[in-house]
Amino acid sequence: MSMTRQAAGLFSQAAAQGRDGLDAAGLKTLLAGLGLAPATGASYAAADLRITLDSTREFGMVISAGLGGLEAQLDERNFRRDRASVHAVAELTDAQDFLRLFKRTLAWQKLDAAARRNGRPSPEAALADCFGRLLELAGAFAPDRSDAPFVLQALELDLVQAEGGLSVCSARCSFGAPRPGRLPRPIAKIDKLIHPERIGIIGVSGSGMNFGRIILRNLIGSGFPAEKLLVLKPGETEIDGVRCIDGLKALDSKLDMLIVAVAASAVYELVDQIIESDSVDAVMLIPGSMGETKKSREPAAALAARINAAHGRPGGGPIFLGANCLGVVSHPGSYDSWFIPLERLPKPKKKPVRNSVMLSQSGAFMITRMSQNPWLDPAYMLALGNQTDLTHGDMLSYFADLPGIETLGIYIEGFKDLDGLHFARAVRKAVLNGRQIVVYKSGRTAPGQGGVMGHTASIAGGLGLFESVVRHAGAIVTEDLDTFDDLFYIAGALHGKKVGGNRLGAISGAGFEAVGMADNIESDGFAMQMGTLGAATVSRIEEILVAKKLDQLVEVRNPLDINPGADDEAHLGISEAFLDDPDIDAVIVGLDPTAPSVRALEQSRLRPGYDLSDAKSAVHLMPPIAQRHDKPLIGIVDGGRLYDAMAAGLMDRGVCCFRNCTRGTKALVRYFEARYDADYLKAHRPGNGRA
Repeated sequence: MSMTRQAAGLFSQAAAQGRDGLDAAGLKTLLAGLGLAPATGASYAAADLRITLDSTREFGMVISAGLGGLEAQLDERNFRRDRASVHAVAELTDAQDFLRLFKRTLAWQKLDAAARRNGRPSPEAALADCFGRLLELAGAFAPDRSDAPFVLQALELDLVQAEGGLSVCSARCSFGAPRPGRLPRPIAKIDKLIHPERIGIIGVSGSGMNFGRIILRNLIGSGFPAEKLLVLKPGETEIDGVRCIDGLKALDSKLDMLIVAVAASAVYELVDQIIESDSVDAVMLIPGSMGETKKSREPAAALAARINAAHGRPGGGPIFLGANCLGVVSHPGSYDSWFIPLERLPKPKKKPVRNSVMLSQSGAFMITRMSQNPWLDPAYMLALGNQTDLTHGDMLSYFADLPGIETLGIYIEGFKDLDGLHFARAVRKAVLNGRQIVVYKSGRTAPGQGGVMGHTASIAGGLGLFESVVRHAGAIVTEDLDTFDDLFYIAGALHGKKVGGNRLGAISGAGFEAVGMADNIESDGFAMQMGTLGAATVSRIEEILVAKKLDQLVEVRNPLDINPGADDEAHLGISEAFLDDPDIDAVIVGLDPTAPSVRALEQSRLRPGYDLSDAKSAVHLMPPIAQRHDKPLIGIVDGGRLYDAMAAGLMDRGVCCFRNCTRGTKALVRYFEARYDADYLKAHRPGNGRA
């Protein structure tokens, strides 16, 4: 009898007896099927490791491994990332891949050290066998398996390393009946949402400047043709040059998209009309408070159920973005439907080709990120709101395949049931397609989760689990807003660059900055190293130093402090020498804007013309160097507002630039780590590939 058939029989027998868990006899049989024997004389407290399978609300079946026994009760915040335990979506991993993850933990270090000390074989083979059998069990009883008779809710094993391999000193197992899920959304219709040919809008004031009127003005101001817009408003013929019609029944043909900017109380009946009339492919629900207050949760849930049921109709019914949705900016679609006046958030083009996407549950998150850092410059920006219909997983699944997209930045507050699994699959698909995903999750503390509940009516679960499974899927998970900005920016700026080895070259005229770069080349799970300069590179740098009369002041090394007397040419000539060295894989150069020899000012009163307009300034010298090399080159402009123009000039010309060495170096290290992880996933493709 196969292990999975045996497990199904054990679950059926227990269910017939009115239990949702296995008793001691059932556990013994299950463990035997897994190739595990009970430990003799070992207590739970002495367990070497814990391995679990858990059916989570968001991510479905997750496999975890780490410290066991009493040590498993320790707060994971006391440990560096991946040291206490590691987690992965079961279908996206396999035995060898999960063993690779497990080797990051303290539990592995203890097992390996004990085996070496006692002269026993490495525990690798026993662990890989155990992980493989558990993953087989997880696949057979996963909550998204429509054909599974039961769902494995939890299997927790505390194990010890014995002479014959791994033995179980404590175990528990629970199961349940499968639950129906939501119908799949017709995500192909997202194309109608972001590339509409005809847009309707309802909720526009004919006399005042309400949200609907602002959206209408933004649509026109962003370049969408007025003749392809319709305002649904009884009793009006024209507003701001746009034709008005009485309502949905007056449509002469199907709309690609309808923007709904009416009061929340009017949405429920209107959505029913939209579904019944089948007159719209995509709907944008702007109103807030739907499902976010105690009073609104029941009617909002009923509305979501009606929308979900419509997806079972021929054609899949309309898709809905929102509610509590800021809207969409689609540069390829030539429209801006945000209700933020264009004068408050101009969106000038900052990149030759817009090739990124920002997805966010919070519209304000996108507004502030773009206001702070316009060089992110996404092609598409979509606010998901409270995910009444379209989810994070839906959006990422669509954009993972959209040609021309290279990076995606995503802000998450919560997932709908099993949408974390949908999202993780989409992350893996996107990474295998050559995209890079940068994620920030809010609600990182109990008070923060309370704030999320008041905003979008759903939260993402445990932070450690979230970060571990999403990172394993292939995303870069960030811990704060600054890190999100830095990594989304660097991922876009360096996407086309080659990531070979992990050898860094660092240059600056400020000693603290050169050392600061070297001090920040390690993350929790990855490290770069300072590359060793070849003899030809050293000779080339020495020639530059002689020409600049700095040879008596500088010793060539890496990191290199080239003295505050170095000008722009010295900085960039040495940077290019580093880039040409075969033993250097990336270069960071501090451009020392406060140094008197650097042309860093918009206008110099002391030395007229010795400024940013000079052809020998870094703003003019650095961009062609960055463009002609396939290795990453990062500039650091560490100075106050006086040097904003220098940094902006470099970034406008496509140079990856940061405002201090710590942020720049840390971002580069995290970026290299992500690229290495992506290369591993492409080479090994762990899991069953359902993405």
